[in-house]
Amino acid sequence: MPGGISHHAKDILFKSLSALYQNQALDVYGLHGLPRIKALLPNEFPSVRADERRADTVFLLEDDSILLLEYESNERFLDNHLKYLDYACRILHTYYQQEKRIRPIRIVVIYTSDVTTAREQLDAGDVLLSSKAVLLGEFNGDAIFHAIEEKVHNGEPLTPEETMKLILVPLMHTRFDRQTMIEKTIELAKAIGDEPKQLHIIAGVLTATDKFIDRSYAEKVKEWIKMNKVFRLLVEELEQEREEMLKKVMQEKEQAVQRVMQEKEQAIKQTEKRKAIEIAKNLLDVLPIHEIAKRTGLTVAEVADLAKEMDK
Repeated sequence: MPGGISHHAKDILFKSLSALYQNQALDVYGLHGLPRIKALLPNEFPSVRADERRADTVFLLEDDSILLLEYESNERFLDNHLKYLDYACRILHTYYQQEKRIRPIRIVVIYTSDVTTAREQLDAGDVLLSSKAVLLGEFNGDAIFHAIEEKVHNGEPLTPEETMKLILVPLMHTRFDRQTMIEKTIELAKAIGDEPKQLHIIAGVLTATDKFIDRSYAEKVKEWIKMNKVFRLLVEELEQEREEMLKKVMQEKEQAVQRVMQEKEQAIKQTEKRKAIEIAKNLLDVLPIHEIAKRTGLTVAEVADLAKEMDK
């Protein structure tokens, strides 16, 4: 998320979102028939063009395909699909470099209530890019928010579907402006008794509304997140994971160095052995076998075998 949040905090929010979305279906978006989410993937991919923005959200699905999930509030369908094409190319290239195979990519565009119709294809002859559109203007955000608000105030747990819907409420059709709805949603999330779910929802709202949220308010929310006990536990967990990863990397480096040294030592021994054999061959007609073994470092048996080979 742009706007000043530290890279470390981004990692924590990413970890929280991963826990939220893992094993979830996409029915809440009206996307029936898609595989369930297997994992949340990093959304930044290398590019030679430094001005390119990162993708919004990238998922690995259970069929090992990749879902590129984008949020839009405009009708610049051509410009947007050219952007998705660039993302798709970078994703394909990145995973091909890592795995030497092509992963299927699915593109879903979630349009805010500002958009009432959408185009789902970019047709450029032999290049055809397709996407699936989700129009949040067709969702009654006020009704969804009110129903979830009642459950939260009654201390009832939210279902995974309700959790995901709450994250998207600020982008749905409501009687409030978007910033007001963002703030109402985050305040409601803070009232949830389940602290991990609090963090999941707020991280989800910050991600889904990243293009639209007031930056000063976003910074206040991020500061509140840093005070959250679950956030601090995730920080400790992430630090432990990084420490373990660092140890693993160092061990692998040490093992690699040892292998190189062993291979080098073995190569030197083999070279010395070949030289000793050549010297021994030249001395077979001059010195007795035991004397040749003494001078070359070969065993008497090895010199004797050489003598037999030379006699053939």
